[in-house]
Amino acid sequence: MSQKTVFMFLLLAMVGTTMVEGQGTRVGFYATTCRRAESIVRATVQSHFTSDSSIAPGLLRMHFHDCFVNGCDASVLIDGPNTEKTAGPNLLLRGYDVIADAKTQLEAACPGVVSCADILALAARDSVVLTNGLSWPVPTGRRDGRVSLASDASNLPGFTDSVDVQKQKFAAFGLNTLDLVTLVGGHTIGTTACQFFRYRLYNFTTTGNGADPSINPAFVSQLQTLCPQNGDGSRRIALDTGSQNRFDSSFFANLRSGRGILESDQKLWTDATTRTFVQRLAGFTFGPQFGRSMVKMSNIGVKTGTNGEIRRVCSAIN
Repeated sequence: MSQKTVFMFLLLAMVGTTMVEGQGTRVGFYATTCRRAESIVRATVQSHFTSDSSIAPGLLRMHFHDCFVNGCDASVLIDGPNTEKTAGPNLLLRGYDVIADAKTQLEAACPGVVSCADILALAARDSVVLTNGLSWPVPTGRRDGRVSLASDASNLPGFTDSVDVQKQKFAAFGLNTLDLVTLVGGHTIGTTACQFFRYRLYNFTTTGNGADPSINPAFVSQLQTLCPQNGDGSRRIALDTGSQNRFDSSFFANLRSGRGILESDQKLWTDATTRTFVQRLAGFTFGPQFGRSMVKMSNIGVKTGTNGEIRRVCSAIN
């Protein structure tokens, strides 16, 4: 191969790499086009959090549900019949008003620049920080999707999923087992309703106390008091007992003690293939790893460059 051929090959390789990087997300994407973008989102989330701290887990969950359906493109925010937000798993999502508020302020400051998808990714990070979690740099540059179908949300991870099913759903988006266990650790903040786990407390088995044997026996009676068999199924219960408002690793300690609320969560401890990750994340590694796994998740199926659009209003395509 001649020197000229080698040079041309290297030049093409460099150009190709530059083009790929230019089409992706990057930290500081709005540094010149909307310098205050991240601070506006942060201030908006903090304002809403001050009046209602439960908005933090709501925004984190919304970002997760958005990314797992057609990528992180804010399609979960679109109003209308048969859109993603009307799908069963999304009916209880919260935080739409926070995103709309941030968008209104950003449109006033930098019209047509900041995407709703990026607002959601930034708001999820800010929610973790507000609940005493570690921060991380969020790559931005996503554009908003134009398609939102309830039928596409049918494969979101569910509270009865086996570990194998959970792995399959995460692997489909390039997320490994460590990412799976780490991201489920987001349940360290927030609550769930009795209707989503009460079946584990009564007539789950025909032996013993009738409860799911993976639940700590002493914990069963506590949960039965909170969620009577014929009680209010909408009553909210902390997913991380004793630490529902603080982003920390106690969620994993609870799994080790048989105090996981959702069946799919507790299975991460009872399954040998995920138990080692639960043990590892119960220490000081959870915070930094959560940021790394969130960056991976937030880059699922992103629309950049000329794909998608920058919505003027997050609840409707342009």
